Amino acid sequence: MSQRTMLYMKKCVPIFSMLQDERRQEITQLLFENKELSVSSLTEKLSLSRPAVSHHLKLLLDADLVTVRQEGKERYYRLNLKPALNLLKELTVSIEKDIEQTM
Repeated sequence: MSQRTMLYMKKCVPIFSMLQDERRQEITQLLFENKELSVSSLTEKLSLSRPAVSHHLKLLLDADLVTVRQEGKERYYRLNLKPALNLLKELTVSIEKDIEQTM
């Protein structure tokens, strides 16, 4: 594979790493279905403690897969998949180009 493709793969590692966890998959599914949820709402919908939910959300936030806004004491999270989707598209295009060059 080209260096370009390998660079895209390295950039995609945080996305794959975050989404390999079933709990984070559940959180992203709930955020997708509900647009935006607070930590309290997510805790009610999941069989996880509030600290565990907060931990998963922090990891997703660090990977730029969610955004957060503060309202009073509550934090509200929503999915931020556009950047990840664009990066995955770039990876796919790069792999396709590599394949075309080997044919």
